[in-house]
Amino acid sequence: HKMAAARAARAARRARWVFDIFVADVPWTVSSSECLKEYFSQFGAVQRCQLPFDKDTGFHKRYCLIKCASPEDVQNILQKDSHILEGSKVIDVNSFNEIT
Repeated sequence: HKMAAARAARAARRARWVFDIFVADVPWTVSSSECLKEYFSQFGAVQRCQLPFDKDTGFHKRYCLIKCASPEDVQNILQKDSHILEGSKVIDVNSFNEIT
């Protein structure tokens, strides 16, 4: 579990130049980036949503990356207290500006 968290942290550092938001602990029941894009679009314009999959297991890596159309859209997503995806609470939704 620690190795997966370390990989996710490295991916977050690499992606911070392209994406605005890092979402950790994506439920296993979420099957595609389209599901995530549809969900987060209710808070603002989502230009891109990436849900990386592990080529060996076929399962997603439990995090996703979101690119919003504007800083206001980013704030709208971040201001919600908690996000529920497919019946499960997503623990971490952070701006890349908050990730060190």
